[in-house]
Amino acid sequence: MTSFEIAALQQRIQELESENARLQALFTADAGRRARAETALAESEERYRTLFNSIDEGFCIIEFFDGPHGPLSDYIHIEANPAYALHAGIPNVVGQKVREMVPNEADGWVELYGDVLRSGAPIRFERELVATGRHLELAAFRVEPATRRQVAVLFQDITARKRAEAALQEINDTLEARVVAALAERKLLADIVEGTNAFVQVVDMQFRLIAINGAAVQEFERIFDVRPKVGDHLLELFQDLPEHRSAVRAVWSRALAGEEFVAVDEFGDVSRNRRFYEMRFSVLRDATGEQIGAYQFAYDVTDRLREQARLREAEEALRQSQKMEAVGQLTGGIAHDFNNLLTGIMGSLEMLQTRLRQGRFSDVDRYVAAAQGASKRAAALTHRLLAFSRRQTLDPKPTDVNRLAMGMEELVRRTVGPQITLEVVTAAGLWPALIDSPQLESALLNLCINARDAMPEGGRITIETANKWLDDRAARERDLPPGQYISLCVTDTGTGMTPDVIEHAFDPFFTTKPIGQGTGLGLSMVYGFARQSGGQVRIYSELGEGTTMCLYFPRHYVGEAEPADPDQRGAPMASSTGQTILVVDDEPTIRMLVMEVLDERGYAVIEAKDGPTGLAALQSNARIDLLITDVGLPGGMNGRQLADAARATRPGLKILFITGYAENAILSSGQLAPGMQVLTKPFDVEALAGRVTEMVEG
Repeated sequence: MTSFEIAALQQRIQELESENARLQALFTADAGRRARAETALAESEERYRTLFNSIDEGFCIIEFFDGPHGPLSDYIHIEANPAYALHAGIPNVVGQKVREMVPNEADGWVELYGDVLRSGAPIRFERELVATGRHLELAAFRVEPATRRQVAVLFQDITARKRAEAALQEINDTLEARVVAALAERKLLADIVEGTNAFVQVVDMQFRLIAINGAAVQEFERIFDVRPKVGDHLLELFQDLPEHRSAVRAVWSRALAGEEFVAVDEFGDVSRNRRFYEMRFSVLRDATGEQIGAYQFAYDVTDRLREQARLREAEEALRQSQKMEAVGQLTGGIAHDFNNLLTGIMGSLEMLQTRLRQGRFSDVDRYVAAAQGASKRAAALTHRLLAFSRRQTLDPKPTDVNRLAMGMEELVRRTVGPQITLEVVTAAGLWPALIDSPQLESALLNLCINARDAMPEGGRITIETANKWLDDRAARERDLPPGQYISLCVTDTGTGMTPDVIEHAFDPFFTTKPIGQGTGLGLSMVYGFARQSGGQVRIYSELGEGTTMCLYFPRHYVGEAEPADPDQRGAPMASSTGQTILVVDDEPTIRMLVMEVLDERGYAVIEAKDGPTGLAALQSNARIDLLITDVGLPGGMNGRQLADAARATRPGLKILFITGYAENAILSSGQLAPGMQVLTKPFDVEALAGRVTEMVEG
């Protein structure tokens, strides 16, 4: 409230008091006029009370009295409007004495308002109420006449304004320091950007440079022969380099579209030194978060890429060295085993020849048996090597692995011996697998024999099947694509394996068994068979805690699983006459043996040494009931090509492939057409005769 308003209010109060005195005089003079005066007085008091209660400022009237501290040493609040409590924060003030309300502040208030009472001069001031913590702006004047000992006080709460003023003052006091700090921070960031080996560029939404550091300017000029500056349009800098203009537009457009990314590309004039750069693009936003441009940190990574290329070459050289070391180990192992077997074969044949010259026939059967035994062991060794290299011939069919495992239970039990407890646990609803059953039987038996050897004092072997759904993480752990698989696991309670042994378990000729008790090809064969079948084998073992070996095979969705009963795989051999068989093989000895076997069974035989000769026979009018052909043939036509050509002229012709290397690519990974079968070399004559009879007689 202004001093003018205070004076007006003071004047109004005096006028009301004068009016009241005049009305009182009239009241005593005339009763009639007294009633009118009372009405006017009531109206005047009502106007006063309305004004008193309605004004926004706090208002009170205090009255001084003589107290214990001397004359006029205390005052009491005799009136207070509603705004008093709002601004002062003190409710129910009427009737309260100042020395009782704020004893510690009373002297100051008594002195201040006492001067107003004594002098009659109004005052205006600001004061903080210690009791409530509020800041007040106050005005005080004496209520006339002075004999009434009353002072009127008007005030309002200015706490918020005081706090704002204090905050503003603090801002003003620290502004200089904050400006200095901001400038120092900006300079530091600028020094960092200028001092970094990164090439920094910042553009607005119209491809105009709004910042670029010195390193970027120099590199830009070096590779493009153009010196950029702030304010340049980035694309216009490449008006003479259209091939670079399109590349620059492409990457910056992605950044200005809001994408944050890293790109590596080659830049520079073809006639100058071209370099590779790794460019990191980010979005530039204002304080509200709206995109206003993009910025780039680029690094010359040419030397790093060259170093990486050199590292890859070194790694490839190391891998090649490791391959050669493995080949040397493999060659040594093969040479050792085959030399032993060849010694037995050659020695038996020489002794057989000597005894025949001497006319001593009593030992012939013994030498023949020894040669045959060594030959079969050589064939088995070859099969293991092919399995390790994943080149063996497989005859995959839908297989019920549960039936296979249960069918082998008795054989495994006899093999591992009575000191080993065997348990076979099969999963209900096991999915079928497309695998070569005999090869799986061989692998399972191999795993069980290894488990037995790990338990010299006896123990337990558990064969268990299960369905497995491998997600991305589980599939990565097993080096397989995600999907559905069946597992066949063999668990023992034996000595376990160290991490080093696990790492080399599938290496050819690696073995922990004593010399003479293992070739080191068993697990190599299992691994090769599993991988060739589209699956995997994994080892889970800890030293002293036993070992689990798990085979994983993809689930097969088409066809019914066939029984895996070994007794059902063989076909009875029967002789027949009248049928003609074409034999194509580039090895004369093999053609001779095959032809003699077929001739003894009563078949007519046509021979050919290569594919073109065999095709000429097939295109003749001769009757041919079965084609037996080697897969790997000379003369520009292999066995599969010959078979396809034969089917073109003789659609129903039955074909038996014989191969010693199992060229699965030629055989379409074992997926043969109906009427085609495969027989792997080496084979015995009974197996050949049985297969021929089965195919010819259907």
